Amino acid sequence: MSPDVDLTVPKPGPHVLRDRLLDLDCRLFEFAAGQHWPAAEPVLPRLSRSANHGVLWFATAAAMAASRTPRARRAAARGLASLSLASLAINTFGKRSVRRPRPVLDPVPLVRQLKRQPITTSFPSGHSASAAAFAAGVALESPSWGAVVAPVAFSVAMSRVYTGVHFPSDVLAGATLGVGAAFAVRALVPTRAQSLPPARPRADVPALPDGEGLVVVVNTASGTADRARALQDALPAAEVVECEPADVPAELEKAATRARVLGVCGGDGTANAAVGMALRHGLPLAVLPGGTLNHFAHDLGVEGVRDLSRAVRDGEGVRVDVGRFTCGDRQGIFLNTCSLGVYPELVRERERWSSRIGGWPAGVLAALRVSRTDQHPLEAGFRGEARPLWLLFAGNGTYHRMGLTPGRRRDLADGRLDVRVVHGGRRPALRLLAAAVAGPLTRSPAHAAVQVGRLHLSGVAPGTLLAYDGEVTEVAGEVTLEKLPLALTVYRPLSGS
Repeated sequence: MSPDVDLTVPKPGPHVLRDRLLDLDCRLFEFAAGQHWPAAEPVLPRLSRSANHGVLWFATAAAMAASRTPRARRAAARGLASLSLASLAINTFGKRSVRRPRPVLDPVPLVRQLKRQPITTSFPSGHSASAAAFAAGVALESPSWGAVVAPVAFSVAMSRVYTGVHFPSDVLAGATLGVGAAFAVRALVPTRAQSLPPARPRADVPALPDGEGLVVVVNTASGTADRARALQDALPAAEVVECEPADVPAELEKAATRARVLGVCGGDGTANAAVGMALRHGLPLAVLPGGTLNHFAHDLGVEGVRDLSRAVRDGEGVRVDVGRFTCGDRQGIFLNTCSLGVYPELVRERERWSSRIGGWPAGVLAALRVSRTDQHPLEAGFRGEARPLWLLFAGNGTYHRMGLTPGRRRDLADGRLDVRVVHGGRRPALRLLAAAVAGPLTRSPAHAAVQVGRLHLSGVAPGTLLAYDGEVTEVAGEVTLEKLPLALTVYRPLSGS
């Protein structure tokens, strides 16, 4: 007997359709109980217990995250978010809406029964809801991982009938609720496939079935040895050159002189160096993400060797915009973002301390030091009046996300710089936080935003830092930021391929 079932409440009156469905449900339960499944006896009861309180799914998510692929981590996170929403729905109104007693265990063999019987109401099945929610959430982000998880989720759901703790309709209702929770999470947070920029305009790039003509320079400091080997296996005729960070520019220069397609494996900084070489030699570029930050490759839909090798084999590519900054005789390009002010200061402080205390502690220390400063790194002139600024950000394409930090781009060839500034004042940390909260607004007391094709800055103080794709340089005097529309040809898997 379940304490959640009040036996003093009168039973509902007769209803022909409902009574027939309940009778069918009971007969299906008894039929399942009467079947002899020797292979399932040592597995399903243990599997059912392992899913208590979502333990099985949290362990599965941890194993997926340990694979170190962005797609697996996103799939694991989406699965857990879907599971959490399904559990919330079950525990708040699901179990309370239909106070159905658990099945009578008499027809279920003793070897199948759980040692500890659940004491909540039977409808709907919480285990089935969690299993379906996790599996559906994973599959929506990564169909391949979904195919791995789905059989386990199905087995957990079936184990609830097999062990006699649920009727078949309880399992069906719970699974339906779980799948609905996964789609509700997707409506709130779109999957990567939904948020990828469109594959346009398409470019005519050579198809290299075995990779012949592709020369890939690999930055070994990014921990890319495994990816380099996997790429060599996928494209056996491709030439892979591994080198230290200091040698990357020279190796890119050599590769560009003999390559039909220039490739690079590393983070955004390494990709930035390769773009300059590809533009100079008029070569298409193949980017394989392999560093800490891989915004450009991921925005292209290239998350690993499989994505890139497919695009190279099939000759799938697009043309994208490139950003450029000019200061006197110096020029530089950026694929993602370019900024002046607090962020470059933070990068410089982080690099100063990272070799001594490590990357994450250095980042925290740098943020604390920069947020406590009283000096504005920038000034802007408007109608003859100088105004202080904490930050000027320019994105290569329009970014869509709350706040000033780069998020997701919906178009890599929109011809626009996404320019945002944080107004000066006291306490930069509070200003930056206020700007982040007001992110969707074009103009607020904390910040302003505009999309332009070109931006000219004058009177930049000597020694001012400019950060671009994770690199930092000093600028002074006149600085121009501009777009180079459709300047770069790059491989990427096309939608529907």
